[in-house]
Amino acid sequence: MGAQNGKDLLIKLDLTGAGQFETVAGLRATRISFNAESVDVTSLESQGGWRELLSGAGVKSASISGSGVFRDADTDERARAIFFGSETPDFQVIVPDFGIVQGPFQVTALEYAGSHDGEATYELSLASAGLLTFTAL
Repeated sequence: MGAQNGKDLLIKLDLTGAGQFETVAGLRATRISFNAESVDVTSLESQGGWRELLSGAGVKSASISGSGVFRDADTDERARAIFFGSETPDFQVIVPDFGIVQGPFQVTALEYAGSHDGEATYELSLASAGLLTFTAL
């Protein structure tokens, strides 16, 4: 995989629950991270005293964050409704030359900021809330 445009990493939101995903507008920066907790099964019999981990065990999670400026009333309003309603709708994250990650996420943080001589900005943080699927591009 060669160098990629950062603007091509997209966060998309299912606005209506019908499976029609729209890009969350106004984002300038996005990030996704995957995590897997390990389960330590080391014992006195572990070879050479090295730690042993149980394969396939532990909790998997993903987190998404983005920041940007207000540009689209529909996606802005939907993000607010998801947060205040504690909803877990499907999101998609498009990672160029990698794939599409899709599944339920909860909005865990929604921050607004602005200065007297600049534009109003927002930051959005999401946490996985169920099974995620991956489709290679």
